[in-house]
Amino acid sequence: MAERVAPAARERLLARRSTRSLLGRAAVFATVAALGFAYLVPFLWMLSTALKTPDQLFSFPIAWVPSPVAFSNFPEALSALPFALYARNTLTITLAAMAGDVLVSTLVAFGFARLQFPGKDPLFMTVLATLLLPFQVTMIPVFIGWRWLDQVDTFWPLIVPAFFGTPFYIFLLRQFFMTIPVDLEDAARVDGASSWTILWRIFVPLSGPAIATVAIFAFLQHWNDYFNPLIYLNSKETKTLALGLHLFRGEFANEWNLMMAAATCVLLPCLIIFFLAQRYFVQGIVMTGLKE
Repeated sequence: MAERVAPAARERLLARRSTRSLLGRAAVFATVAALGFAYLVPFLWMLSTALKTPDQLFSFPIAWVPSPVAFSNFPEALSALPFALYARNTLTITLAAMAGDVLVSTLVAFGFARLQFPGKDPLFMTVLATLLLPFQVTMIPVFIGWRWLDQVDTFWPLIVPAFFGTPFYIFLLRQFFMTIPVDLEDAARVDGASSWTILWRIFVPLSGPAIATVAIFAFLQHWNDYFNPLIYLNSKETKTLALGLHLFRGEFANEWNLMMAAATCVLLPCLIIFFLAQRYFVQGIVMTGLKE
């Protein structure tokens, strides 16, 4: 009799556990969906405002779906200032600085992860310590240096620093490189491969998600950078989209539909990059371990 009851009790226990698991997943999904919607509301409001006519901006009750839809706001906003020039400047700075971030951070991270040299750990701790140094502390001395080099109002102050490494990207890639099996490196060295060959033939191909994550972070950082261009770029011919958007805000302060149309166009490349590389981005974050 006990043998007959045991399977039935086990089935009931498994059913209760399955129900609790389903309820737990449903609760997590509902929480994530609510938070995602909360983050999405400002973007939807910006897009809605960008498609409204002036008389719909402050209408009550609020109309989320404009009627009629004013698609003409976008060409009107983009023609108000030389946004094509600003976009070219921003793209030049962003791609050059992103290349520097990815290249140098990969090289430095590989050195910290796999090479042996005196003082490696204290040097790595020093690199991480620079993350605690506020930008405002170095802003004035760095600006004085670039002014002494007569490079103010050029793109160089915004590009060259990326080729000296970014501590966060170095840390991210170093942690990923630490998860790659040492056996692969040992086998390559037995075959006569140098450290340079091991980096480009083994580590870089296996680290695609982590490198893609660094590239996305770097793109977003330099594309949306406002403070550095504000410091170094003075002439109208060198301004970036972030500065152009600020100028647009000053000239069209009361025309919120045009302002939101311009902001949507500036944001659009970031959205495209994220959605195209979302799989690599999430994979790179998940696979980056904390192995020591």
